[in-house]
Amino acid sequence: MPPAEGGQNVFIMIDYIRGELTEITPTQAVVEAHGVGYALNISLNTYTAVQTQREVKLYVHEAIVTGGRDDSYTLYGFFSKQERALYRLLITVSGVGANTARMILSSLSPKELCNVIANGDERMLKSVKGIGLRTAQRIIVDLKDKIISSGIAQELSVDTQAAHDSTINNDARNEAVQAMVMLGFSPAPSSKVITEILKAEPTLPVEQVIKKALQMIK
Repeated sequence: MPPAEGGQNVFIMIDYIRGELTEITPTQAVVEAHGVGYALNISLNTYTAVQTQREVKLYVHEAIVTGGRDDSYTLYGFFSKQERALYRLLITVSGVGANTARMILSSLSPKELCNVIANGDERMLKSVKGIGLRTAQRIIVDLKDKIISSGIAQELSVDTQAAHDSTINNDARNEAVQAMVMLGFSPAPSSKVITEILKAEPTLPVEQVIKKALQMIK
């Protein structure tokens, strides 16, 4: 079992909650099941997946911290088992707490995150708010083998050779993505658009890539 923030143990008792989605914000969902409303912290990925649904099924991660000044019990909800598995792997990394893990999963989809880790793309991880270079490097080193051995990569059909087989200029892509992030755009959609541009025009200068991305991104 992965440790919760503060080094305390996580006790898994609830696997999932199925019920009526009574309240939803980008960070929290309230699911009513058998007359009880469960408040679950969620990522933007989960929010996007369930926001229009009436009945939902969310896979649960329970964080129970005891022994400190104040005990706490927090529920996290995930649209898929893969997202929950990635969250649990992320919080095992030194320096990555519950909120940071949720921020990562709000910035990158599970498949994108697996690709980023598998391909050692520390720049993309570092573009997530709250992630420095050392933390990005630790995530890659600690989790690269685990996402493959756990089966998550296969379930998400992640191409772990993409960075080696692609004809895309990765330096140009990373530089363009960094520029888009500095302009206020999220890294995941920026990377997708920039990758499409560079696939079509591999020799396009970075400044032209950014201009095209600004026209295409929504």
